[in-house]
Amino acid sequence: QVRLVESGGGLVQPGGSLTLSCVGSEITLDDHAIGWFRQAPGKEREGVSCISMDGTTYYEDPVKGRFTISRDSAKNTVNLHLTNVEPEDTAVYRCATVWLRPRHGGGTQWGPLDVWGQGTQVTVSS
Repeated sequence: QVRLVESGGGLVQPGGSLTLSCVGSEITLDDHAIGWFRQAPGKEREGVSCISMDGTTYYEDPVKGRFTISRDSAKNTVNLHLTNVEPEDTAVYRCATVWLRPRHGGGTQWGPLDVWGQGTQVTVSS
């Protein structure tokens, strides 16, 4: 069964760090663009970051300079390293296969396709 499995969530203090992992099962992640999304209670799901098949990375404004997305091809994994976390980063984080396309006027749009993980909870609190 094709699926993604996230891990690495937990409780972290403001200003701390955490690494989330997304492992592919019956799917080779290097053959896909992979993105991370998050959803906080009472809020809509939002994109966080994605990595294209050629390794180009994209970050949404709230996490630029604090989060880093990367591939570990040997482990069929895409990691999201969170640093200097804030209470506003509290959410369920999920990875998914994503599409990318040029945005009119410049930049790149990206969004989810059809393979998702179940999610991992990140709670930022002192």
